[in-house]
Amino acid sequence: MAHGYPTSVPYRAGTDGYHTFRIPAAVVTGAGTILAFAEGRHGSAGDSGHIDIVLKRSTDGGATWDGPRVVASEPRKGTAGNPAPIVARDGRIVLVYVRNGPAATEDKIRRGQVAAADGRRVYVQASDDDGVTWSAPREITASAKRPEWRWYATGPGHAVELRQGPHAGRLVVPANHSVPPTGRDNGTEGKYNGGHCLLSDDGGTSWRIGYVDGNNDGYLNINESTATELPEGRLYVNSRTDSTAPGNRADAYSADGGQTLEAPFRPQADLVCPVVEGSVLHCEAPDVLLFSAPGAPDARAVMTVRASADGGVTWRPVHTVSGLPAAYSDLVRVDADTVGLLYETGDTSAYSTIAFRRVPIAELT
Repeated sequence: MAHGYPTSVPYRAGTDGYHTFRIPAAVVTGAGTILAFAEGRHGSAGDSGHIDIVLKRSTDGGATWDGPRVVASEPRKGTAGNPAPIVARDGRIVLVYVRNGPAATEDKIRRGQVAAADGRRVYVQASDDDGVTWSAPREITASAKRPEWRWYATGPGHAVELRQGPHAGRLVVPANHSVPPTGRDNGTEGKYNGGHCLLSDDGGTSWRIGYVDGNNDGYLNINESTATELPEGRLYVNSRTDSTAPGNRADAYSADGGQTLEAPFRPQADLVCPVVEGSVLHCEAPDVLLFSAPGAPDARAVMTVRASADGGVTWRPVHTVSGLPAAYSDLVRVDADTVGLLYETGDTSAYSTIAFRRVPIAELT
């Protein structure tokens, strides 16, 4: 790891009783505590099987971390994953995530070979004590997922509470789904991916589906998505895509708090990266929009933070972590002077550790 930037390692493969830690998500509480969520994968580094959502807390700006606590699990030793945490203005921390049965894989779910009870289901939990304890899981699948959708994933990475405009107080969770195939397709094809978001106007008690984007034409098909609030309450959404459109990113805007999109997702080829999850964060004072993801065009490596001064129209690299393998990441505003980057990396594998790096915001503008 490059010198000169305070970097800690909250998660390391093969420790705390887990094979691998993946899928980082970070928020800062009203008390200034950094919450670093991840998937704790028991049997392997794979995306299915026995997986818990774990949490480590830091009360010293990311220098040290407490022991892991299991926030969410699947009772049959299935999967609990895709953490999408939100810190609300009243201090409550809301966590939206998904679960599926122990034998369900993404391939089987996309093919329609998994019973509804074992497929992807959506849950919410909350903490009122700075992330120390959490409420029991409450299922919201009926209001968060259309019956025909097969694959389903929240985020991953932090979600947002809108702070400005007519929809202030609304919780917005970017998500993605797949739809049943047509013709001779089996449903695993990328063109059946689509994106949507979940909205709550009562602090996470009730939820509904906001925008839905997906045309299944194979040109631009939305997958894992991340969102942030721009000035005046406009929502910016950035998504992974693996299709024939230029580049591997797409973005869109919403002027009504995520209920609809101003225009369908469009390619954002200015963000050069492999097919991978990314994170966006708008910072006030100074006004800058940030994006984190690997910077190599065709490999999960070279974790890079990019900045936009025009609301996501154009981008430039402002901080490169290293040339090492790197994959998923999440950005968080630690304090007035600092942005935190929670990211997967390692010397020979992107999935060896989840590291946390503090970067002065003055270097990112």
